[in-house]
Amino acid sequence: MSPATPPVAEIQGLAISIAGREIVTRVDLEIAAGEGVGLVGESGSGKSVTCRSLIGLLGFIGATITAGQVRIAGQDMTSASQRQWQPLRGRAVSLVPQASLAGLDPLIRVGAQLREVIRRYDRGADTAARSMELLDQVHMPRPQRVLRAYPHELSGGMRQRAMIALAIAGRPAMLIADEATTALDATIQRSILQLLDGLRAELGMALLLVSHDLAVIRSATDRVAVMYAGSIVERAASRELFIRPRHPYTAALTAADPALVPRGKRLRSLLGDPPQPGAWPDGCRFAPRCAYRQPRCEQSLPPLAADDGGHAVACVRAGEISL
Repeated sequence: MSPATPPVAEIQGLAISIAGREIVTRVDLEIAAGEGVGLVGESGSGKSVTCRSLIGLLGFIGATITAGQVRIAGQDMTSASQRQWQPLRGRAVSLVPQASLAGLDPLIRVGAQLREVIRRYDRGADTAARSMELLDQVHMPRPQRVLRAYPHELSGGMRQRAMIALAIAGRPAMLIADEATTALDATIQRSILQLLDGLRAELGMALLLVSHDLAVIRSATDRVAVMYAGSIVERAASRELFIRPRHPYTAALTAADPALVPRGKRLRSLLGDPPQPGAWPDGCRFAPRCAYRQPRCEQSLPPLAADDGGHAVACVRAGEISL
């Protein structure tokens, strides 16, 4: 990305609240054109809410931005209305949600849904040819049958491929995949995540990939941000982060993942539970579960500080402890 080219998406100092409770605090994240960024963390850490802020869907869950800024393709969208978001959705940014069955209209054949979206973004296009092109891009088996089918007649993996086809119909500059493989078996999950990475390379779009599959995140992204209790605790290049984590939470996640732990080495469980969203402890929010905590850890929320190489960590002991 050249200095004159704005990021595809950028959030700075983001805070989000629901019913007066702050569920996301001081989040900074930047995504460049064509870049793959992973977002990982336990359920309830704020990943999905952060994703919604990047496509203007916070209002549908009663959430509001209370601090910070959201910019899409250089435009400040922090306080944008739904009408202002409309031209950007599908073109500047698009979303593949968790539940494919909920994302597709159950009463309309898949082909008709595809054609409707195509007409919106490509007036005058050959919708039949473009539909087949999109299904081919997502490696859909038996595409002609799929076009005639209703969503409930497809398998979970096929429905998710149909959702991805709908999401890329407008040739978006960035695709957000928010745990897009939820409820799929492990083999199908891996194939869908690999498909998303392949589409990023083929279409030249940026990808924000939210997943619990740390091994795929490592292989399919350039950088990773780790969220815990509503804030980012570590951010670095993917390979570096998984080989040399500097935050105790990141180290605990990788030590508990069979795909990342060498054969013969014992897995380590992460004891305790994350705090409830909005009911954050004082100081470092990971301190109650951290084996390295000290009294000073409970005094204030550590800032996310980056070194010269761009590896950022929110831990007052990051330079002291060996993980």
